[in-house]
Amino acid sequence: MMNDPLFIVAAIACLAVVGVLLFGIGSFAKGGDFNKKHANKAMRWRIIAQFVAVVLILLYVWLRGE
Repeated sequence: MMNDPLFIVAAIACLAVVGVLLFGIGSFAKGGDFNKKHANKAMRWRIIAQFVAVVLILLYVWLRGE
């Protein structure tokens, strides 16, 4: 399982979601002009990253399921 390239890509996508989420939470907590300027962009990137991660997880389950 850990040597499966699709599993590794799906895990990296999940880590990317966590990274974007932490960036968004950090900028929200900091507030100010930076948050006003980048909040919507961070939200869009999080949604895109989550979509990609979910698609990769479903693809992994579908291809490797028994």
